[in-house]
Amino acid sequence: MNAKDAMLAELRARDPRLSLGQKFYTDPDFYRLDLETIFYRDWMFAGHDCEIPAPGDYFTMTIGDYPIIVVRGQDGAIRALHNSCRHRGSRICPEPRGTAKRLVCPYHQWTYALDGELIRTRHMEGAIDKTQFGLKSAHCESVGGYIFVCVAPVAPSFEPFRALAAGYFAPHRIADAKLAFESTIVENGNWKLVWENNRECYHCAANHPELCRTFPEAPAVTGVDGVIDNPEIRAHWDRCEAAGLPSMFRLSESGQYRVCRVPLLGEAVSYTMSGRAAVSHPLSDVVTEPRIGSLLMFHFPTIWNHVLGDHVCTFRVLPIGPMQTQLTSKWLVHKDAVEGKDYTIEELTRVWRATNSEDQHVVEENQIGIRSPAYEPGPYAPEQEDGVTQFVDWYCRTMQRGLGGAQANISRVA
Repeated sequence: MNAKDAMLAELRARDPRLSLGQKFYTDPDFYRLDLETIFYRDWMFAGHDCEIPAPGDYFTMTIGDYPIIVVRGQDGAIRALHNSCRHRGSRICPEPRGTAKRLVCPYHQWTYALDGELIRTRHMEGAIDKTQFGLKSAHCESVGGYIFVCVAPVAPSFEPFRALAAGYFAPHRIADAKLAFESTIVENGNWKLVWENNRECYHCAANHPELCRTFPEAPAVTGVDGVIDNPEIRAHWDRCEAAGLPSMFRLSESGQYRVCRVPLLGEAVSYTMSGRAAVSHPLSDVVTEPRIGSLLMFHFPTIWNHVLGDHVCTFRVLPIGPMQTQLTSKWLVHKDAVEGKDYTIEELTRVWRATNSEDQHVVEENQIGIRSPAYEPGPYAPEQEDGVTQFVDWYCRTMQRGLGGAQANISRVA
């Protein structure tokens, strides 16, 4: 039986009350199917508009086997280009970010304009038609300061997500913020384990002493069931919506993305040890409501985030192997906020850097246990882990549809 048929068989036989089978977290062929069916077909979060404010600014990322350059052109447009020279394929931009007037391959100095046009071929002028050898483009879209890339030949429509998210992001002026700090770690765990851990706070009290000072571990906050009926959250929505901040829980029909504003604990206004603001300069000049909590957004399979009154935390998930995942965290502040005066990197990042390290540990321990021949799927906690089952249901539906199989067993309809 080939990998596709083996995965479809497991999906059809799946008990949605239980965690996934071992192969979904360990098998190289199953991992390859994840890449080909999800990561190479859909929209992946890349970064933020504000990371590349001027023409020639760029950053790089890798989606599976696809190295990508995200660059702002001379016309101000943001583009995604395949980071592979059209001469003999060398990677053009090896650094994570930079600024360039042109994109020059370091191997043989083939030179490209910022829009990918081939403009110089050393010692080959006149030998080829340069119009046929520009850098290949990937699809690129931006909404509310968030850049997404799709490497598929034909991208799915981005408009449903834009329509849902734009109004929530707009008051925060994220496109006009600036990157204060970035951190990348590699977790020795399958990408789905990273997401499953994120989608519940069942583990938080025992593992996240810093985060639990300000972030509520209530299932209604991390999950998708019960949030609409939670009186504290509804009161928070009413107050924020009255201040012009879209806040209510909205989940896409597919279950792929969600936005919702939630209160923090007590009088907390930010993710700090004290609960006080990490940045004295507010994130947005037009948001004056003092306690807006956190605007939560996830978009499977690559981003979750928190937008607060003083800063933004963004987390990008990219698989780099069957049992390895790259997690990149970005902290954004107002473009005029001054490090050392309005904020310190230590105070701004302390809680989430600690939380990331703690999550790395639990994910890696989870992966080690799943690799055991004794592992078998176990039952989800219905109330505490409904966010996990919602993610797993989305994954199973997406894989079965992409592989051409019948509908997988699911625990709910998104």
